[in-house]
Amino acid sequence: MAVEWSDSILMANLADEPALSDELSLIIEKLEDGGQPPHAVLDLSEVTYINSSNIAQLIRLRKILEESSREMRISGVQDEVMSVLMVTGLDKVFKFAPDTLTAIAGLQLIDSE
Repeated sequence: MAVEWSDSILMANLADEPALSDELSLIIEKLEDGGQPPHAVLDLSEVTYINSSNIAQLIRLRKILEESSREMRISGVQDEVMSVLMVTGLDKVFKFAPDTLTAIAGLQLIDSE
């Protein structure tokens, strides 16, 4: 479920399918509504599997944020999910944090610069 952490950070605690696809779609819709989107923190600690559709959604979300000079952090990635990201080379594309608090703190530092 996506929650506003602050005016500049959106945080989402995501779960396995079918909720994962639905939540990512809602986040993408929200960010495409216009205006300056917030940074995003995606907590994947409850996600045990991602499919190609989920990967496409993550890439689209990253693109939307990047076009607005915003950043996304993925936190709490389980080994199974990280393996998929590594095989696809996306471990070099996305930015990761060990937990949501570290991810939020990193994004707050970006805004304070």
